[in-house]
Formats: sequence, structure tokens, C-alpha cells
Amino acid sequence: MDTTDTKRISRLTAIVTQLQTKRIVTAGALASKFSVSVRTIYRDIRALEEAGIPIVTEEGKGYTMMEHYRLPPIMFSEAEANALILAEQLVLKNSDTSFIQDYAQAIDKIKAVLKQNLKDKANLLADRTRFSQNTNRERNSSNLSDLQFALTNFYLAKIEYTNEANSTTNRIIEPFALLSTQENWLLVAKCRLRDEFRYFRLDRIKKLEVLPDKFAPHNMTLQDYFNKYY
Repeated sequence: MDTTDTKRISRLTAIVTQLQTKRIVTAGALASKFSVSVRTIYRDIRALEEAGIPIVTEEGKGYTMMEHYRLPPIMFSEAEANALILAEQLVLKNSDTSFIQDYAQAIDKIKAVLKQNLKDKANLLADRTRFSQNTNRERNSSNLSDLQFALTNFYLAKIEYTNEANSTTNRIIEPFALLSTQENWLLVAKCRLRDEFRYFRLDRIKKLEVLPDKFAPHNMTLQDYFNKYY
């Protein structure tokens, strides 16, 4: 997900919030608020309508949300809530403080409609995720969503991992945190083979299986982990 994608996700989210909190909103006002063109707002409104958001266009006035419609908790699956938390971490690296504030307010309103168990998991994931901007566009992983799920539900995971020496081993791990560095996504996990916390590059995880067995949650924050091991 690049910066452009992140900005659009945050803008779409904030537009829904604006439509729910105001009687009517014009395309011009939205364009001014988010520093984009009116044509971009037209495309955003069309995208939201295609996603099933009941937006009503009042000719000559602007946009409003269908009466009595509210963003329901069931609209977000656990994976979608996790994706929003990841997007939040990306936005926090933006240099525009007003943009960060707007997005943070939108995220808070979204969290407010989540079911309590999803809210708890979202907060845990936010505590266990750190993001740094990077320029490496070649990195790739298809395991991030599954690892988020395992992390917030305390499920063991089985991985086939290839290290720098091109040696491949099978590990049973207890996912603890996710870090995006200058170079790649890293998973912090308790490795049962080595009986210690290790870093695993996501692009070197060749196979991943989330197991049905759970592990006892580690009673520390990510900052506690840094303080203890570094």
C-alpha cells in the first residue's frame, strides 16, 4: 500500500463520517477540506456508492446520507478492522499534522462502532505494530493479514522459513508484533524451536499455517519488549 492509496482510504473513511455527521455536504466543501479536486470527490462518491453506502444526491445542494443509515458494526470483519489499523500506522507517518488529526478522528469514530471484542483486538494490534517509511517497492508478502489474525487471537503459527544462508526450517511460533522497517516487514515472534524471541522477515516465510492451538498471551507491550531485549 503506497502513500496515495493510504490517503484515498483515509479520505473515503472521512467522507463517510462527514456525511453521517452533517445534514448536507457539497462536493466543493469536501474538495476544500481534503485538498483535492471536485472531480476527485465525484470519483470518491461513486466508489462509496458502489461499495453499498446509501448516498443521496440533492440536485443543486450536495450530498447527504440516507436517513436513519448508520455505519453498522457488522460492516467490518476482523480482517478489515486490522487493515484499518495498519492504514492508521501508515497515516501517522504523514508530515501533514492536520491530515493526521482528521484521520485519527475518523478512525476513533470507526472504532466506536466496532463490537467490543474487535475493538480490543484492534487496540492490541495498534500497540503491536510499528511502521517506518521505506523505498523498497520490491518486497512482497501474502501473509500479513493471517499473521495479524494469529497475533490478535493468540494462535500458534507454523512457518516454513528460509534464512539468509538459504537454509530452510519449519518453526512453530507465537506471533507478538509486526514491524515495517526501511527494508522489509518483520515479524517478532517467540520461536519454540529456539525457545526465544526472534525476528522473521515476511518475504522469507515460504509457507504459513495458522494452527488451532492457542498460546498464553505475553504480558508486555511492544515498548516493554524493546526495553527488555534491547
